[in-house]
Amino acid sequence: MTAGAHAADASVREADAVSEGGDRLPDSVRALQRDGDGVLLLSHNRNALLAADIGVGITDPQGRPPWGADLYLDGDPASAVVIVEACRTARETALRGVRLAQAAAVIGATAVLAGRARRPAARGVTAFNAAAALGTAAGVWSAVRLLRRPPPLTASQHPWHAMAPATVLARAGGSDGGLTAEEARARVDPTGERPPTTSLGRAYLAEMANPLTPVLGAGAAMSASVGAVLDAVVIVAVTALSGLFGGFQRHRTDRAVAHLRRESAVMAKVVRDGEEITVPAEELAVGDVVNLNPGEVVPADGRLLEAHHMEVDESALTGESLPVAKNVAPVLASELGNRTSMVYEGTTVAAGHGRAVVVATGTATEAGRAAADGRGAAPSVGVERRLARITRTTLPVALGSAAAVVAAGMLRGRPTRDTVGAGVGLAVASVPEGLPFLVSAAQLASARRLSARGALVRDPRAIEAAGRTDVLCFDKTGTLTQGRISLVAVAVGGDGDGRPLESLADEHDAVLAAALRATPCPHNGRELEHATDGAVTAGAKDAGVSRSTAAPGWRRTSSLPFEPSRGFHATRGRCGKRRILSVKGAPEEVVKRCATLSGRRVDRKGRKAILSAGEKLAAKGRRVLAVAELREAPGGKLTDEAVDGLEFLGFLAFADRARGSARDAVSRLADAGVHIVMITGDHPGTAESMARELGVLDGRRVVTGAELDDLDDRALDELLPEVGVVARGTPVHKVRVVQLFQRLGRTVAMTGDGANDAPAIRLADLGIAFGTRATPAARAAADLVVTDDRLETVLAALVEGRAMWASVRQALAILVGGNLGEIAFTLLGAAATGTSPLTARQLLRVNLFTDLAPAMAVALRPPHPEAAERMLHEGPEVSLGTALTQEMVCRAVATTVGATLGWLAARFTGRAARARTVALVALVGAQLGQTLVAGGRSRSIAISSLGSMAALAAVVQTPLVSQFFGCTPLGPIAWGIALSAAAAATVSSLFLPPLIARVHAAVPERRPAASPS
Repeated sequence: MTAGAHAADASVREADAVSEGGDRLPDSVRALQRDGDGVLLLSHNRNALLAADIGVGITDPQGRPPWGADLYLDGDPASAVVIVEACRTARETALRGVRLAQAAAVIGATAVLAGRARRPAARGVTAFNAAAALGTAAGVWSAVRLLRRPPPLTASQHPWHAMAPATVLARAGGSDGGLTAEEARARVDPTGERPPTTSLGRAYLAEMANPLTPVLGAGAAMSASVGAVLDAVVIVAVTALSGLFGGFQRHRTDRAVAHLRRESAVMAKVVRDGEEITVPAEELAVGDVVNLNPGEVVPADGRLLEAHHMEVDESALTGESLPVAKNVAPVLASELGNRTSMVYEGTTVAAGHGRAVVVATGTATEAGRAAADGRGAAPSVGVERRLARITRTTLPVALGSAAAVVAAGMLRGRPTRDTVGAGVGLAVASVPEGLPFLVSAAQLASARRLSARGALVRDPRAIEAAGRTDVLCFDKTGTLTQGRISLVAVAVGGDGDGRPLESLADEHDAVLAAALRATPCPHNGRELEHATDGAVTAGAKDAGVSRSTAAPGWRRTSSLPFEPSRGFHATRGRCGKRRILSVKGAPEEVVKRCATLSGRRVDRKGRKAILSAGEKLAAKGRRVLAVAELREAPGGKLTDEAVDGLEFLGFLAFADRARGSARDAVSRLADAGVHIVMITGDHPGTAESMARELGVLDGRRVVTGAELDDLDDRALDELLPEVGVVARGTPVHKVRVVQLFQRLGRTVAMTGDGANDAPAIRLADLGIAFGTRATPAARAAADLVVTDDRLETVLAALVEGRAMWASVRQALAILVGGNLGEIAFTLLGAAATGTSPLTARQLLRVNLFTDLAPAMAVALRPPHPEAAERMLHEGPEVSLGTALTQEMVCRAVATTVGATLGWLAARFTGRAARARTVALVALVGAQLGQTLVAGGRSRSIAISSLGSMAALAAVVQTPLVSQFFGCTPLGPIAWGIALSAAAAATVSSLFLPPLIARVHAAVPERRPAASPS
């Protein structure tokens, strides 16, 4: 929040709210405290600092410190950022400490109750000491990370665009001859942004950061505390293996991204020691002089020293699709797009060439600050939230079942140590240890399949976000469009509408032929200097128009090249004995040189009407050029003064065309229930026309960035669901649209390729960059880099994401539903006998070696091509809602039935150890039978299921191994009992879903209570 006289200043426009300052500042602080907020105040108002929870004092204009503050700054308010971030870090560290203390209390109490050592109390103290050491280490690590964060970025205070070139050179410490190599090395900013370092260790730690890791760690500690050290080792080993597997894939992906970054690194032609050399853009320093040529990417922010017919494509920064003419004259402008004396990092030289002095590099550039705006603001991805939800569901069930086993044992008079140990074993075995491994492996498999289709997945967790996406924000320029200017229409005479290139009449062909004659010819296959010349040449070729159209035998004799000061290009040629002067250029320059229109003379009013027709074309967001000709041109030297008395022919309209495959991709996404929003910097008319061509609007409306600025968040909440296009949008608007959709509970994907897209890409749930055109800032911010620039690849990513949710649903049913069945069977056995029918090691054996392989096979299978359209309608709410609940209940009931039938039959026909083994085989057989039924014709699922059953048989029948797992070898009768029970449970699972669905439908839905009127 901001308060005081400067609350409306542009430097603090991103504040969440504005409060009263001055003498009212203490009251503002107390009002916030009454609302329950803790207030940290940065001020030199002594009374307000005393009222705040934390007062950070800064000196007043006379340099006097405000006595009574809790902390004092050295004069730079930016250092307060560290204090604010430290508060957040301290809060997180304290919460972590509380959880560690709670876990230590549980583990210590368990060790005291069930410890078999002579001094069980010592084990309890050890648990507390270990938690204290771990908490201290975590606190130190958090503090080190906080202090290593880079300082906040500040905007440049120098109005370079308004200074003369000589002044800029002097202020930047450069010269016309450039810097020396020694000066450049000394000036390179060592704190500038560098590509993130990749290591297997960091990737492993990142993979282990999931909600189940602390739970499994606490379970391993509890197992060790009751003497089941081997069980604890097994849990730790499997958890570590899960992290190592995912960490290796993450590391491999990071290396691929680093390779992509190196391959696409921007190179700069810089003058050093008086000579031009080529260096990476990251080695540039303020004061360097760089040469810029057509087609090159601008390597840093610079002030132009020379500009020759120079045009720059700034769509990557401002979103404006048309190139901007540049010159060296100082200019007063607040908007980046209007600073014609500047060039900015990440933009592209479209025509001409120039020289510029570097005024900002790395994170200090406009693009660098845009990329940093959203850093750290991205919300946690859905996989963590859903794993946490599953953890919150399974943990109470596991603890409750453990408590029930302990209670049953104590009621039957069994020793406390034995009952507590059995309860701990059941609690640990009830947690689905393979769950993080399962979800990670499913995401990695999808990432590998997408890489084969031209999509580089930055983080495998992005796959599940793709499956949740229901809002897709497209940046138009270069994403839905081709990213280059094209000739789209030709108008004859004073027509303000024009005709598309595909349906030109003879009179339109004549206009286009005249424009082509006034266009230079490319030499030796080189591109033309100006983008509009290339567009005229390509458009004429597509329309079947040549220079000799309406002028047989025409050949060039002389020309005047286009210059910004001239405003037109003129070419004189001969057609038989006649001289023809053809002119194309800016309407205001060409029209004032015209004397006739359709053979009739035009006066000042007539010229004004012609310009109005051109403005009508331009109002649709198109670049417009006028075309004129003089059929009986005089001879002599061709000069500017000789270009006069022309016959006005018409206009050419240019725009950025839509991609050929865009409409089909947009239609399929809309059919899947994805809300498409096109955000562009273009004119509203251009944006609406493009949106209708692509089918984006679909009954929705077009709004402008200015309209968004006039609305508060509450009004936008109501408006956004009806918005299909945001025109004249800025990076700030993109970020705001993403944030507001997320606040509405939507999952947002943002695509783009420019530095102006980077903040929104980073903030979105799924950030997508189009690789060949994407700036480094956009690629660094993205979760998914589309290397082939095809919208179909984005569609494939959504299909993979949603198919992953469908596969994960079945895999979760195998793991969680199977565990619930094991818990139910254990509780039934404990109620009947006072102890668990299966030991903790047997349950771990089921979870880790039997359930996991089939569940992995289900999670890793690719979506069937013919099911792609159906998969688009999957998603977390469809896949993990009622469908998952019913599948888990069905599997739990069938598993319980199979294990119970086998155990009861074996109890009446043999010893307790034999009954336990029969129950284990029946339980596993029931689960594998259901997996085979659900897997259909999948070969991998059949192999994994039958392999798991064979492994179980080997364990049971091998004497030493069987004894280790608490089993006993079985005879033919026992195997018959177990397999019959498993078969019966599998068959019953086919009839359970309709019954469960009817029961679910009969249970009344919970509705919130009505508020009293």
